[in-house]
Amino acid sequence: MEVVGIDVGFGFTKAYNGKNSVIFKSLLGDATDIQFRSLLGDESSTSNLHITFEDKSYFLGSYAEMQSNIRDFTLDQEKLIENFVKIFAVAAAGICTDTLAPINIVSGLPVGYLKRDSKKFKEAIRGTHEITFHNNDGKDVTKRVTIDKIHIIPQPIGSIFNLIFDDKGKIRDKSLATQKLGVVDIGFKTTDFSIFDHLQYIERGSSTMDTGISKCFSVIANKLRQESNINIELYRIFQFIESGMIKIRGKEYNISNLKKRVYTHAAAAIASDLNRLWENDWDIDSIILSGGGSVELSEFLSPNIDGNVIPIGKNIDARFNNVQGYCKFGRYKWGYSKYISDTQQEKKSTKVKKASTADDKNEAVEPSEKEDEKSDKQSKGGLSWLRRQN
Repeated sequence: MEVVGIDVGFGFTKAYNGKNSVIFKSLLGDATDIQFRSLLGDESSTSNLHITFEDKSYFLGSYAEMQSNIRDFTLDQEKLIENFVKIFAVAAAGICTDTLAPINIVSGLPVGYLKRDSKKFKEAIRGTHEITFHNNDGKDVTKRVTIDKIHIIPQPIGSIFNLIFDDKGKIRDKSLATQKLGVVDIGFKTTDFSIFDHLQYIERGSSTMDTGISKCFSVIANKLRQESNINIELYRIFQFIESGMIKIRGKEYNISNLKKRVYTHAAAAIASDLNRLWENDWDIDSIILSGGGSVELSEFLSPNIDGNVIPIGKNIDARFNNVQGYCKFGRYKWGYSKYISDTQQEKKSTKVKKASTADDKNEAVEPSEKEDEKSDKQSKGGLSWLRRQN
């Protein structure tokens, strides 16, 4: 039983199984015949993402942006669930894992959509799916991805789990686990505010706002349209943000100052929402910034937040905070030792077709596992509300 954390966001789709990580733009395009393929350029697993799924062929992510004539992208939550989630989730899982056995998925939804869309999300991805990956070398790889159990949690709590759990799903930071924590999860379309007290979800202090980084991109795109008369798609803004320069029809536009003004305004709006929403929660111990948008806005946002803000690590890709936490929580919920046992059993079955011995099963459990389980039981109270769900 392998656990995969999956996050299908408006900007990017991410997956993580404890060993492999995957990220690509949440962009869907029609597959076209490529007459010539260069041997140069990016050769990562998602740089030339061409799949066939349910008898339809697609380009995904940056490959769709570069090669597709028709590209589909959405900032509508309902459309994301109905038209994109299944394709992106299965593709991400297929890249991330090579197991032939069923896998369990942990994913998250924005707080404002959790109750409404959890069932739809599960129905969309549960079951056995066949997906073919078309490689540049002409060798197609068809995988059968079987998704068994699916657990949906409030999106921001993934960032907390990433901090408090180790890779085995054991609580490593008991101090943080017993605190009252606020999470500001800035995504592409939305910003989620959530409070967790001793890991108990506090509904009163949790909300979803339409103040994601895409609003900043929209302002920048509109300004560029006024000056160049060219409409720039929001998903194409990413590559120009860091450099602060964009070239349109051979003319360079410096967007550094515009970006700073837009980010300052967006950060002020988010901080205002946060301070108003958490006005009575003055006893929050720490505030965690997470999500891809937090990297862009943190320097503008942190000074405006009343409270102890945990800084974002410079060597950490904040876009993976939630999805890594999902995987760690899945190992807590379903058991890391069982995953190790199943993995070893699968490897042995592939090499030699014979039943596992009792000694093999004992080797699958690490020496410290029993001590970890004893320690873990003492810390489960706050998570019982989550573990009971399927």
